[in-house]
Amino acid sequence: AERRRALPQWLHTYNHHRGHTALDGQPPASRVPNLHRQNS
Repeated sequence: AERRRALPQWLHTYNHHRGHTALDGQPPASRVPNLHRQNS
């Protein structure tokens, strides 16, 4: 249950804040155009 509660924050950090070497140090979310408008 604790891991399930922690997963959304971990995914957000991983996809929006953690740089990835395959993306030249950018987070995966930087590759998705209009990401914030799609979720609002």
